[in-house]
Parts: sequence; structure tokens; C-alpha cells
Amino acid sequence: MRADENDPRTPTRRLFLRGGLAVGLLGVGRLLTASDAQPPQAAPWDAAELPKPHPTAGAPPPRIQGALAQRYRLRPMAGETSLSGPGASPVHPDVAFRLPTQGREVALTFDDGPDPRCTPKILRTLRRHDIRATFFIVGESAAAFPGLLREIVDDGHAVANHSWTHPQLTALPPAKVYDQLGRTSSMVADTLGTAPRLARAPYGAWDEPSLSICSDLGMSPVGWSIDSADWTRPGPKRIATTVLRGMAPGAIVLSHDGGGERAQTVAALAWYLPRLLDHGYRPIRIEA
Repeated sequence: MRADENDPRTPTRRLFLRGGLAVGLLGVGRLLTASDAQPPQAAPWDAAELPKPHPTAGAPPPRIQGALAQRYRLRPMAGETSLSGPGASPVHPDVAFRLPTQGREVALTFDDGPDPRCTPKILRTLRRHDIRATFFIVGESAAAFPGLLREIVDDGHAVANHSWTHPQLTALPPAKVYDQLGRTSSMVADTLGTAPRLARAPYGAWDEPSLSICSDLGMSPVGWSIDSADWTRPGPKRIATTVLRGMAPGAIVLSHDGGGERAQTVAALAWYLPRLLDHGYRPIRIEA
């Protein structure tokens, strides 16, 4: 059967097939992208405006058991690069850790969803303030809740690739990396009619083979500059304090709407988002 040339999913499928042939040529070298660029100065938050630290501030994060501990064992990468600007078509080969802006545009990003418990609540908060964000979805979760995937897009947010089952890509052979990213892109294209243009590796861990596969699939890789640490569940106040104190022009904030109970993330977002707006920050979705 010949693919319909008018089918918007056809280019994605061709990419998937073409990229699959190239996977076997990839080496096993490791590469983490970094830059010596200086980050912009953080916002002068008035300490009186910040929520009081959670009682466990300064203490080790709570112990996370079993599969969840494996899922979140890595920390953010250091350094920063720039994504292509809005509307740009070429794939950017390097990991972006900040937005390329001198203004107060920032990006709120949410990983590991969609989740029927927390994603709708996060969407309501964003809708209340007319804010756009970027959701790095796990393929198997999105396949289970396609209605939530459509709701994210209907609200004007960006859907991006966060692999199919959230493995550490740098521990996989290239063929399995391709399956993780390619399967998710194909599912998004089948559900929404358009494949994702952005990807984030689980744990933020990229290497040369996985970055090459990301590029072959038509996606630019994205990291973060602020880890809200919501995955440790330290309490909404501590999450909000972490975000506000790290805030600066071009910041990309890492939070989660799935992968576990995220009620603290929901509460923290509702607290810090209006304060960001009051200080002149404008959260935008990330554009490839």
C-alpha cells in the first residue's frame, strides 16, 4: 500500500524508516554538550515575597524506593546552548539549557505525563493565567490517555518527546534508543497529526548516538536551567522557593506532571506563577 502524500503523518513515517537504516552506523562514543557562557543575573526577589522554606530545607531529600529511585537518579547537566528561534526549520544539534532571549521570557516545562490526576490541574492553572508551556510526554502514558494529549495541544501548549518508557538512553544500544524516541514520535503524529520537534532525554542524559538519532527524527534536544526538584516531594513551598530563587531571563524550568503523585507540583505552580507574572516574566512555550 502506498502512503497518501497528503497524509501529514507521511513525512514522520519516512523519517522513522530512513533513520532506522542509519542507526547501525552510529558509534558508542559519549558526548554531553556544555558551554562556558555566563548565565544572566537572577531576579532580585524580595525575601519577604518568598514562601518560607519547607521544614526539611537543607536536609537530604527523602529516600525514594524501587523503580522510582532508578527513574530519577541523575541530576541536570551543566552548561547552556541556544535553540533555534521560533519558526526555524533546521534541527539544532546541541542541547539547549536556556532560551535565546535577553528579555524576561522563560519556559515552564513538565515531564513524564500526561497523567489524569495532575495534568488537568496544571492545565487549569496555566489556562487561568493564559500561559503556554511545554510538555515532554512519555509515549506509553500518552498512548493510554490520548484525550489528555489533545487537551494539551488544544490549550496551545507544545508537546515534546520524552521517550516511550523513560529509560536512560545512554545505557541503551542505538537501535533501542531509536525505538524509544521514534515510537513516541510516531504515536504523537498518529494522535495529533504532527510529530514533535523537541525532545528531552530521561534524566537529561544525552550522548553522541542518542543526539544523532534525535536529529535524524527531526527533533532538537532540550535540557533545563532550573530543576524544581519537585520529584523529591519536599513540599510546595520549597518547590516554589527553588523556582523563584533560580529565576532569570531565558530560564527553562523542569517540573513534572506525571511519574508519580504531583499534588505538590500543582500547588507550587499555583503559588509561584502569578508572582512570576507580577515581576514581568512571560512564560512561553519552547519553539523548535
